[in-house]
Amino acid sequence: MPINKAVLAAFKAATRLRPDIKEFYKAQRVAEDLSARLALPNPRCRVDDITAPMPDGCALPLRVFTPLDIDFSLAEGFKVTEDFRGTVLFFHGGGWVNGDVDFYTDACSAMALRLERRVVSVDYRRAPEHRFPQAPEDCYEVARQLHAGELLADVDADHIVLFGDSAGGNLAAVVSLMARDRGEFLPRTQMLLYPVTYNDHDPVTSYFDSVRENGEDYLLSSRDIRGYMELYASSPADLHRPYFAPLLESDLSRQPRTLVVTAEYCPLRDEGEVYAQRLADDGGDVQCYRMLDAVHGYLLYPSVFNIVRDTYRIVKQFLDGDPLVQEGEPTWLGLLGTD
Repeated sequence: MPINKAVLAAFKAATRLRPDIKEFYKAQRVAEDLSARLALPNPRCRVDDITAPMPDGCALPLRVFTPLDIDFSLAEGFKVTEDFRGTVLFFHGGGWVNGDVDFYTDACSAMALRLERRVVSVDYRRAPEHRFPQAPEDCYEVARQLHAGELLADVDADHIVLFGDSAGGNLAAVVSLMARDRGEFLPRTQMLLYPVTYNDHDPVTSYFDSVRENGEDYLLSSRDIRGYMELYASSPADLHRPYFAPLLESDLSRQPRTLVVTAEYCPLRDEGEVYAQRLADDGGDVQCYRMLDAVHGYLLYPSVFNIVRDTYRIVKQFLDGDPLVQEGEPTWLGLLGTD
């Protein structure tokens, strides 16, 4: 499905004018911080800041988003939802370098309200100040504590959902692999939104056509991805480790029930879909959807956009069994484990 020509022209101009991410990431952080400060709080969602103690003594920041019931027949107007459907442990995107809980506050508030679940957003330590494997170790330890009831006393471990977008999708997949390998807990459910799963994004050598088809004109470029990986890796050897690029893992058995959602015009599209297929081939319960006419990073669009609305419809079908029916022009393509 073609993108509107005017929108495509804007995408192309923005992508080609973007500086090298290895030099630009600090300026991008400043811009993201400013954007986060301009965001208005959502009165339908309570926000609490807590910390999780890390093995090295760091108090890792977390932000907890609690959906509120709106009942104007009540004198107090709002009351905290008691019957949680579960808890979403969210790992934000940004190439392991950008993004943080502040920048994702609007998205997480919308997530909590749309999914009727508490959302715990993890402010894992970012590269290049903290290179691989710091981010996955931080995310793993938070997941372990949440499953053990050490962070929030009322969490049902069977209803925890690991969720991440882009680099956060990579971290969710890696945490699930680490949990299986270490044997301390085992997540039941994970959702990966346009995840990074592989280590080669050179248009000449990549296995994946989406790197060549979508790697120049759609906001996230193949050059950006390679730059982020250079900032994230501690050494070239890291690129060949499954906890860095989970598609390199030879055994993807005993993984959570999984939803993978990709974007049609994203350079990471094919590797996300191949990861879903690999999970299914190794015995997993997997659903995979491709969002049509979508580019990388669309989770951060306002929730009124059809692409965001329909992604949450897919998520609600996956989590709660809600009916999933396309209306009008199709906005997604079901690929694996889908009707």
